Amino acid sequence: MDTVLGIDIGGTSITCGLVKGKELISVLSKPTLADKSAEEVFENLASCIDTLINNQVKAIGLGVPGLLNQEEGCILNISNIPAWKDFPLRNKLQEKYNIPVFLDNDANCFALGTKHFGKGYNYKNFAGIVLGTGVGGGLIIDDKIHSGLFCSAGEIGCMPYKDGTFETYCASTFFPNNYKLSGKEMADKANAGDADAIAAFHAFGYHLGKLATNIIFTLSPEAIILGGSISQSFHLFKSGLDAAMEEFPFKSISSNIDIIPDHFDNIAVLGAAGLYYNSL
Repeated sequence: MDTVLGIDIGGTSITCGLVKGKELISVLSKPTLADKSAEEVFENLASCIDTLINNQVKAIGLGVPGLLNQEEGCILNISNIPAWKDFPLRNKLQEKYNIPVFLDNDANCFALGTKHFGKGYNYKNFAGIVLGTGVGGGLIIDDKIHSGLFCSAGEIGCMPYKDGTFETYCASTFFPNNYKLSGKEMADKANAGDADAIAAFHAFGYHLGKLATNIIFTLSPEAIILGGSISQSFHLFKSGLDAAMEEFPFKSISSNIDIIPDHFDNIAVLGAAGLYYNSL
């Protein structure tokens, strides 16, 4: 089994994991230092890598929340780390460690994570949707990630919907914006039987079902797999999602598509490691 270093780079923290086959052997997290210079952020990343890397590591995979030029291995724009605009991350890492380096968008890495390590293993074609403070997406087509131009494929949260975008209605901000409580607070109330909170999650699920409808019309995948913090409340919003799916006009299609949650620890790190397996 090949050993790969998977790395999830966020604006707040960098999480590195040593992955061998299907097993996460060790994991390390440290602050990103996102407000520092480009070289300082890079050296901080390198110190994280140095702690875990060994001579068995075949490759490094990184998930980054921004636009990437994969051919050049360059970060074009990443709002959470301003100094890394047009930063040649892949080349710098390959020069330093002399092993292959793979980059992709963090939402694409979620899709790869569930493909290689989670419930996505059973599907050849599916959309992975990350429900958090935003709505990210990754597409698996013929068992491979479809990254698109600048790794921006699958960003379904940005599609127009009602008076905003799907992100307005399908991200965690839906709850404080409409009910003045966080998603967790609403979930606690709904789980305790509060009728208003239950209705709020039904509404959330209905909007998410409309997003699923758009995905089905566009891709007709075998499955839509949900990740991110809100997916843990799947039991609360499933009724609303089902109600929206009942309105889909072609039942022979919608009745054969699985919409399921898949959440587990360090899925983004595993997905970044999955970039190596995707290349094989």
